[in-house]
Amino acid sequence: MNGVSVGILGTGKYVPERRLTNAELERTVETNDEWIVTRTGIRERRIAAPEQATSDLAYEASLQALSAAGITAEELDLIIVATITPDMFFPSTACLLQEKLGAKKAAAFDLSAACSGFIYGLANATGFISTGMYKHVLVVGAECLSRITDYEDRNTCILFGDGAGAVVLGPVSGDRGFKSFKLGADGAGGELLRIRGGGSRCPSSGETLADRSHFIEMNGRDVFKFAVRVMGSAAEEALAAAGYGKADIDLLIPHQANIRIIQSALERLDLSEDKAMINLDRYGNVSAASIPLALAEAVEEGRVKEGDTLVLVGFGGGLTWGAAVLNW
Repeated sequence: MNGVSVGILGTGKYVPERRLTNAELERTVETNDEWIVTRTGIRERRIAAPEQATSDLAYEASLQALSAAGITAEELDLIIVATITPDMFFPSTACLLQEKLGAKKAAAFDLSAACSGFIYGLANATGFISTGMYKHVLVVGAECLSRITDYEDRNTCILFGDGAGAVVLGPVSGDRGFKSFKLGADGAGGELLRIRGGGSRCPSSGETLADRSHFIEMNGRDVFKFAVRVMGSAAEEALAAAGYGKADIDLLIPHQANIRIIQSALERLDLSEDKAMINLDRYGNVSAASIPLALAEAVEEGRVKEGDTLVLVGFGGGLTWGAAVLNW
């Protein structure tokens, strides 16, 4: 990577207060705690309050990230919000967040790459800063997936939750900063994970409401196979691009979708489980918010030290995937 070295100056996270446990789901769909934990690793997930939208969760996480970075909102040049659950089609959630923060000088846009969105956002922000166009960029992954989850579908309602994670990126010195990115997409797999209703292809109507077209639809088996294949390979390719090897990884920050997918990636990367940040047991799959939420929590817990090499890797609907190598 050429130009200015770009790194993370501060992290932040926010999760709603309400917990939705496996025991509660047992009372509404045909499932049980043992089945959910064995197959996914998830024990509970957070659910936004009725009055909360994605921009509200993003706002709380962003305040933490700005404080940790030691900068004010008015010093931001750009805000990128990765989300598949925007407050509305437009204006963008990033523009709504800009107003909430008072970041009057910042440009703002949303990015849609599903669960890979945060990695895509980091790559975009790094490009803007490394060229000298901008100095400080706020990248947020935020989701209210409970609003698009079908709680009559036992295959998907056990997976998803709400939350937000945020980082402030800026120039860094020495050997710190992002060393490589690997982004990818395979639109041929778009039907494996999607929401059919509400867009220009299938506009909202009484019919789309009746057939539940506005909820997440997922081919779980094929998505699982895709994820197992791409998580490890994307991480390996990003490491190679940075001139690093598996042994250089101090901490893996994976997308928190399924414990078996994470374990598969660890096996491929020759890492023990203590080399990964895992919190899906408490939050479930929070799509674009999963990786920044896990990163902020790892920082909070003291699991990230100066000089550590981190690998961030995720996959999602699109199909999309992304990995980044970062020296803290």
